[in-house]
Amino acid sequence: MKVLMVSPSLPTPTWGAGTRNYHLLKTLARDHTVSLLALVDSPDVDEGDLSPLRALAHTVRIAIRPASSSKRLQQLMYMVRGKSYAVEINSCLQKDLDMLLLDEDYDAVIYESALVADYRIPDGVQCIVDQHNIEYELLWRTYQRETTWLRKWYNRLESRLLRPVEIERCRKADVVLTTSERDCSLLRSKLPRNVIEVVPNGVDTNIFRCDAQEEEAGQIIFTGAMNYYPNIDAVYYFAQHCWPLIQAQVPGATWKIVGSNPRPEVRRLAELPGVTVTGTVPDVRSYLAASAVAIAPLQIGSGTRLKILEALAMQRAVVSTSIGCEGLAVVPGRHLVVEDRPEAFAQAVVTLLNNPEMRAAYGAAGRALVESEYSWERCGDMLLRILETNLREREQIC
Repeated sequence: MKVLMVSPSLPTPTWGAGTRNYHLLKTLARDHTVSLLALVDSPDVDEGDLSPLRALAHTVRIAIRPASSSKRLQQLMYMVRGKSYAVEINSCLQKDLDMLLLDEDYDAVIYESALVADYRIPDGVQCIVDQHNIEYELLWRTYQRETTWLRKWYNRLESRLLRPVEIERCRKADVVLTTSERDCSLLRSKLPRNVIEVVPNGVDTNIFRCDAQEEEAGQIIFTGAMNYYPNIDAVYYFAQHCWPLIQAQVPGATWKIVGSNPRPEVRRLAELPGVTVTGTVPDVRSYLAASAVAIAPLQIGSGTRLKILEALAMQRAVVSTSIGCEGLAVVPGRHLVVEDRPEAFAQAVVTLLNNPEMRAAYGAAGRALVESEYSWERCGDMLLRILETNLREREQIC
């Protein structure tokens, strides 16, 4: 088959949402001819980021998201017009898509998010929407969590504007993919006649592995893009409600916040005793390997969290909230610890810091889980089966 992937960001092998896009692209390229159209914020794309993509894709085309002098003003303008900001800033790809469609006859187009899924494609081309998150739900949960009235108002209204658009774009697709059974069930309740399938998030189990115990005593780690609001909210929650309780019981404990583009308010957390904010790092694995406990104290989320899968693959003991590990096939008390009250969350971290045998047991169980359920090879094979099955069924109908 000839497949075109349309992505709202540049796929990358090691970090963030682009990780899913990269590994699915890699699997598709194994058996089919794949092209990539990716939307980026700046024309200054590092050639080192493009080289692995060009090694996989038949064609790589980069489109630049239109710049805005004021994000807040732009958000307000779209609100006044009754339009979703998240949809409108991703609506600039039709010209680039048309150029690719002129050069190739594609069998399928895979949109990596409903936010980039409303473009004209020829009749007969299979349309697949890969929902990393249910975006309107993420905004609604942010609204429920927010305390400042302006942000609360904005997220509530943006969620309401986005919801009908997101559901309609999924309705028009031939196949919708979700990252969990939970999200799949939610969308099926809205779209009972649609083909909706699960292709989980995964982890590269060959790269994310820890063959030797390199832990630094008392070290805790949080990983994730630190300009992403759910992550910012999570570290603030942990700093305010959990970190003082942990330090009172384990005075030598340290906490590393490892992630790209930390906002100024995140950088200020480094003023707390024992806290380090690293900013962008070349390789998160060394930080995970050196940590005794990985935390996911998220209060906002949708889809599933790569940070948990990566920590489990590295045989780290993990403490998460229910939302943090939502959608993953984890068993609390076996693969990780789940606590939603801050006092219980902090105590779980302390217990693990003081018990190396318990940490090792969680680490071994977590590693076994990702090897059996969450390797990118397995997830990619699921995508191939869905894609090929749906194409055969379409051909039989025609």
